Amino acid sequence: MKALVTGGAGFLGSHLCDLLLEKGHEVVCVDNLITGNEQNIAHIKQDGFSYIRHDVSKPLYLKGKIDLIFHLASPASPIDYMELPIQTLKVGALGTHNMLGLAKEKNARFLLASTSEVYGDPLVNPQSEEYWGNVNPVGPRGVYDESKRFAEAITMAYHRYHGIDTRIVRIFNTYGPRMRMNDGRVVPNFIKQALCGEDITVYGDGSQTRSFCYASDEVEGIFRLMNSDYVLPVNIGNPEEHTILEFARIILELTGSNSRIIFKDLPVDDPKQRRPDITKAKKILKWEPEVSLEQGLKRTIEYFRDVLGTMK
Repeated sequence: MKALVTGGAGFLGSHLCDLLLEKGHEVVCVDNLITGNEQNIAHIKQDGFSYIRHDVSKPLYLKGKIDLIFHLASPASPIDYMELPIQTLKVGALGTHNMLGLAKEKNARFLLASTSEVYGDPLVNPQSEEYWGNVNPVGPRGVYDESKRFAEAITMAYHRYHGIDTRIVRIFNTYGPRMRMNDGRVVPNFIKQALCGEDITVYGDGSQTRSFCYASDEVEGIFRLMNSDYVLPVNIGNPEEHTILEFARIILELTGSNSRIIFKDLPVDDPKQRRPDITKAKKILKWEPEVSLEQGLKRTIEYFRDVLGTMK
């Protein structure tokens, strides 16, 4: 099949491109490089892969058939979507609209990469797909949360009104090689600080929790969802929950760093808990994460060591 991946030069998008090529698909990668990086796809030399630099908030015209559309394009870290609030809203609204229109034109199956952020600062733990969330639409994080909530709504509207074959994945915290060093998320922050001997910055008292899923597990879940017949949202993430303070100590141990842990004020609307209920993924997709936190972090730390080495 021929697959289009928006945001394909981003951290997760590039891993998805790799997986699709491994499975024998042709891949068209589309990215405007606002947060993506051509280096993430520079290793792909094989036939059947092409790259188009384009902002999917504007219409995209392609000749020939497209069988599958994976819509991953969006800034995805708080630093990015707070610096790029309008672009974040545009790609969630206009970008999703444009890609659904392309799916309609090409009679392609469409998958929306949504997010656990649709649950906001959840009042239930773990979060199941039936939970409607606790989102502040006018807070600083609202641009991302609401762009994805709208994207889910328009995806279901196209499914119900136009009969488009759609899927929705709610992605929980994901990590691995190709994350940007300064993207502001907890994994690259802590690893960079530990490797550079800087203080590790924990916001709040560190009691807030996150669940970290390794990139290869995440894209396998996304791939299985696309190949399923289930049209409602499905959580893909690792249900193993850690406090941020625990996580900082794990990073210190794995890096052998002597960095100190320091505490700063918690950002506005920062979720206190984030843990997926993956009952649906297990039952419908026969999927659950396989890479342990220690294995995944060792691979990610090695990647960041290499990146830092090339910067010297």
